[in-house]
Amino acid sequence: MAQRRTLLGDRARYWFDSTLARGASALVGWMALLCLTVVVPASALVVWTDPHAPQSLPDRLVQVWRLTGETLRLGGATGTPLRVTMSVLLALVALLYVSTLVGLITTALTERLTALRRGRSTVLEQGHVVVLGWSEQVFTVVGELVAANANQRRAAVAVLADRDKTAMEEALATKVGPVGRTRLICRSGPTTDPAVLTLTSPATAGVVLVLPRDEPDADAEVVKTLLALRAALAGLKNPPPVVAAVRDDRYRLAAGLAAGPGGVVLESDTVTARLIVQAARRPGLSLVHQELLDFAGDEFYLVGEESLTGHPFGDALLSYPTSSVVGLVHGDTPLLNPPPQTTVGADDLLIVISRDDDTAWPGECGQWVEKAAMASGPATPARPERVLLLGWNRRAPLMVEQLRRRARSGSVVDVVADGGESTVRQVRESQVPEGTGLTLTLHPGDVTRPETLRRLDVHSYDSVIVVGEDPAPGQPPDQPDNRTLVTLLLLRQLEEASGRELPVVTELVDDRNRALAPLGPGADVIISGKLIGLLMAQISQNRRLAAVFEELFSADGTGIRLRPAGDYVLPGCETAFATVVAAARGRGECAIGYRSHDDASTSPDHGVRVNPPKSERRRWTADDEVIVVGTD
Repeated sequence: MAQRRTLLGDRARYWFDSTLARGASALVGWMALLCLTVVVPASALVVWTDPHAPQSLPDRLVQVWRLTGETLRLGGATGTPLRVTMSVLLALVALLYVSTLVGLITTALTERLTALRRGRSTVLEQGHVVVLGWSEQVFTVVGELVAANANQRRAAVAVLADRDKTAMEEALATKVGPVGRTRLICRSGPTTDPAVLTLTSPATAGVVLVLPRDEPDADAEVVKTLLALRAALAGLKNPPPVVAAVRDDRYRLAAGLAAGPGGVVLESDTVTARLIVQAARRPGLSLVHQELLDFAGDEFYLVGEESLTGHPFGDALLSYPTSSVVGLVHGDTPLLNPPPQTTVGADDLLIVISRDDDTAWPGECGQWVEKAAMASGPATPARPERVLLLGWNRRAPLMVEQLRRRARSGSVVDVVADGGESTVRQVRESQVPEGTGLTLTLHPGDVTRPETLRRLDVHSYDSVIVVGEDPAPGQPPDQPDNRTLVTLLLLRQLEEASGRELPVVTELVDDRNRALAPLGPGADVIISGKLIGLLMAQISQNRRLAAVFEELFSADGTGIRLRPAGDYVLPGCETAFATVVAAARGRGECAIGYRSHDDASTSPDHGVRVNPPKSERRRWTADDEVIVVGTD
C-alpha cells in the first residue's frame, strides 16, 4: 500500500509539473483554480453563518457569487448570464491593465536600481579625490583621506575599479569604518577606458590617485590607466594633479611620461626596501615613519615666516615652541637639514613638523637651552653589521643593495630561503662586488621549519629581517603573510627559550595580520602597501611635499635617523628638549623627537615622541634615543 501511494504521488507530481511546463497560461489556470478553491467555500461559509443572509438557496448562491466577485475583483454583478459574463470580462481587462502597469513600473525601477548598484552613473562633484584601481592600498588611502577631511564640510572620495560596486562599498565600510562628513562614492568599470573614467568626473577633481593592483602585471596597467586619464582630460587647460605608484623601477619613467609634467610617481618596492633596511639598522624607526605619515599625529607642512628672512637656518630650529623645523623649500627644491649657516630667503618656505598648519607659530626657545647638559664627546662610531634575511622576494635584491650602500667593512648578510633555482639565481645576481665591505651568503632552507632556525645562531645577528615569498599566480595577495606568521612564531619561541629579545623587522602585506604577528611590543613591522598609501594620501593634500618625501626616503639623501641620546645630552641630566635641539644643531642635524627606552614596551606609541614642545623637560638615560633628520 505504501508503495502504491508513492507511485500515485509521483504520477500526480509529474502531471502537475507537466502542466506547469506548458507556460504562463497553465500557471494562470492553476492560480485561478487555487483561488476559487479557497474563496468560494470561504464565501459560502460567511453567507451561511450570516444571520441576515437570504433564506432561499438561489438568493444565498447569488450572495456567495457577489462575495466571491468582490474578493477576486471580478465585479460581482448578477442577472442574466450575459451580464455576469460582461462583468467578469471588464474586471479581467482592468486587472490585466493594472497588473501590466505595475509590472512595467516595477521593471523600470528594478533596472534603475540595478544600474545604480553597478555604479554606472556619473559623479557630479567639485574638488573631490578620485582613486583609480583596487588593492590593499585603497583602504589606507581612503582612511587617510577621511582623516584629512574630518574638518571639511563637503568632501568626497570617488573610487573606480573593475569590481562590483556593492562589494567595494562593503569592503570599505568594513576596513575603513565610519567616514564622518566625507561622502564615499564607488563606481564600477575598467580604469583603462577613457569613457568609463568620465564616470568619476576627473576634470573637476582636486587630485587623482592611481593605485597598482596586487598582480604581476600591475605596473603595465598603471601606465595604461594614466594614458586613459590623459585621453579623458584632453583639451583641459588645468588638469588635476596626478599621484600614481608603480612597483618596479623599470616602469617609473613610462608612468611619469604618461602622468604628465605635473604628475608624481612613487616606487613602492624601492621605498619599502629602504624603510625595511633603515628599521633593521635602528629598531623603532618604523614607528616614527608611521607617526609622521598618517594624519592622526604630526605631519609635514610648508610655512612662510617673514621674521626669519635673512637669518641663518640654525636660528629657525629654536624659533617654534611647538613645531620642529627640518628644512627649507627654495623655489621648487627642498633642502632637508641644510647647514645651520644657510640664509633663509624672502621667498623660502620652512619645512616643519606640526600638529596642524595653524599650530606652527613662532616664539623664542633659547631660554630653555642648558649648554651645561650638552654632550661634547664624538658621535658613536658605526661598526660592521650582521644581518639575517629570512625569506626572499622581489624586494630582497633592493634590500641587499640598500645594505651595501652604507656597509662598513666586515659586514655580513646571510640569506635563508627555499625558493628553488630561481631564488639561487637571484641571490647570485645580487652578489656585491669584492671590496664593498659586505658579504652575501645563501643558506638553503625552509624558514617555516623549526630545525632550520635552530641551526642558526640568530642571537649573533644585529637584526633579523623576515619577508614573505612572492605569491604565485592565482594566489591571494596576502598569501605570503601565512608563512611569515609561522616564521615569527618560531622566532618568538627562540626568544622565550633564551630569554633574549631578537631585533626582528617584519614585512607584511595585509595590515590586519599585524595584530596576529607574535612580536614583542614596539617591534618593527613594515606593511608594504600601507606605507605607499600613506605617502600618496599625504602628497594628495599637498603636492609640493612629493619632493620632500623623495629626498627623505632617498637612498643616499637626508633621512630620519635614531641616534643614542648620549651623543646629545649627558645621561642622567634633566633638561628640556630645546637642549637636545641645540645639541643636534651643533652636529649639523635637526632633532624632531625621541624614543624613551623605559616606555618602549608601552602602547600605543611605544616610547616614540615626535615633535615634543621645546619646553618639555625629562631625565635622559643612556638607553634613550633621539630622532633626528640628518645623514649617515
